[in-house]
Amino acid sequence: GRILCQIHFILLFSRQGKLRLQKWYTTLPDKEKKKIIREIVQIILSRNQRTSSFVDWKDLKLVYKRYASLYFCCAIEDQDNELLTLEVVHRYVELLDRYFGNVCELDIIFNFEKAYFILDEFIIGGEVQETSKKTAVKAIEDSDMLQETVEEYMNKPAF
Repeated sequence: GRILCQIHFILLFSRQGKLRLQKWYTTLPDKEKKKIIREIVQIILSRNQRTSSFVDWKDLKLVYKRYASLYFCCAIEDQDNELLTLEVVHRYVELLDRYFGNVCELDIIFNFEKAYFILDEFIIGGEVQETSKKTAVKAIEDSDMLQETVEEYMNKPAF
């Protein structure tokens, strides 16, 4: 599919500023990542709820949206489309909802590998593909088989 926008990284964090998920599509040292995370969480949490969901940050743009107690934040190229990025975030939340049935922070905390799996099916190397919605849904439906197996395994008493 056509590449719609270039995402540098995606952060999911709570209203308390706790990082729940991070995905980097640019290579940076861990120390630098930690600094960026702190800075961005601070910027977004200090913003008025009624301000826009877009922030110019360094040479990038931050696009974020809050769903329940979680903030979903993407950093994109300055010339990339913010509305499209919001759509991407929304679609990721929809996929999580479809999978978890109304996703909440605890789902992400306890099933973060599932959340990463869904994200990886959806955004490939930081690039959102036009074809990704169909593929993502298909991959998630396929992974439901896996889910059942995992659940059976997890629910066995550990004697």
